[in-house]
Amino acid sequence: MAKRVAGGVKAIEAEAEQILKDARAKADKIVFEAKREASNILSSELPMDEVKVECAKIINAAQRQADKEIENSGKKASEIDSSASKKMESIVKLIASIVTGTKPT
Repeated sequence: MAKRVAGGVKAIEAEAEQILKDARAKADKIVFEAKREASNILSSELPMDEVKVECAKIINAAQRQADKEIENSGKKASEIDSSASKKMESIVKLIASIVTGTKPT
């Protein structure tokens, strides 16, 4: 029983880590695409002042979107962690009641 509980907690932690990893990868991709787009703009035949302004806008928008993705994933991971803590408390009580031979509360 204890192994199943530990395995469940590890699975929840692994899921939270994967969510954060996916969010970071998505954020990296967004920033990469923004930089590539900025590079394309820079290589085109537009007046440089307009290019620099547009480039900055694209990079700023991408960075905000990436930050939002990371924040949302952090919140989701925190919720999963909190849920795991609540579940652990009830599982510990159940195990204690089984060990002591009392009725679970």
